[in-house]
Amino acid sequence: MKKELACLVIHGIGRQKPDFADGLVAGVSAQLDTLGHDPEVVAWQSVYWDDILRPAQDTYLKAAYQGADLNARGIRTLLLHALGDAAGYRQLPSGRSRGGEETISYRRIHERVRDAVRSLYREPLSSRPVPLVVVAHSFGGHIISNYIWDCQRRPDKRLSSFERMNWLSGFITFGCNIPLFTFACTEVVPIRFPPPRLPVHLKRNARWLNFFDPDDVLAWPLKSINAAYADVVHSDERIHVGGPVTGRTPAAHLAYWDDRRFARQAAKFLDTLL
Repeated sequence: MKKELACLVIHGIGRQKPDFADGLVAGVSAQLDTLGHDPEVVAWQSVYWDDILRPAQDTYLKAAYQGADLNARGIRTLLLHALGDAAGYRQLPSGRSRGGEETISYRRIHERVRDAVRSLYREPLSSRPVPLVVVAHSFGGHIISNYIWDCQRRPDKRLSSFERMNWLSGFITFGCNIPLFTFACTEVVPIRFPPPRLPVHLKRNARWLNFFDPDDVLAWPLKSINAAYADVVHSDERIHVGGPVTGRTPAAHLAYWDDRRFARQAAKFLDTLL
């Protein structure tokens, strides 16, 4: 079936498997069906990067738990993954105006993003550009923001316009912690959204939507960063995800993936593009 829309999904912190996006894709597809769309018109592609940073973290956790009597292991593990991912990636956010060290991990993760976008463009889309929506969880929002920034500031002319993220028509961030990476910046500047080269007819419905559960301590509003972010982020959407118990704890950070309410909100936005 001819694809009318493309969705790129990237995960955030927490141990992930390559099929991390399956629950979200199924949930959004079901919601699209109720809205009268054939889910097959949407091409999905995930970006899996956990295996790049996981080994060093797992090695340390094993040694630490064997060598010391530590309490609150669940929260400790969650925090180590959050801080460990940020330290391993170790690159200032897209708000940095110039310079910045690009580590091996930074380059390897961005290569995963580039390869995923290439696969999306060449396989299900058959090298035919369509509106692109990025769906990014947690630290994945920071990663993909940096990737888009690099595409906009240092475009690789060997790539197609779609692969350079010029067709980015939607940006859905959830459980996002971009604000935490802005404090080291002398000037905080977001990506250009909608992209300057996005076809004019797509700009009208282009949106950056940021969803956060108030019990998710790793999720933050983005419009509050500064006036520039307030201009490019359409809305910070408060949402409750997870069950009656876990949904009221920091574990809500990992509950968006299989939550029907979040899937419904994502599908409602995709409906505006379809």
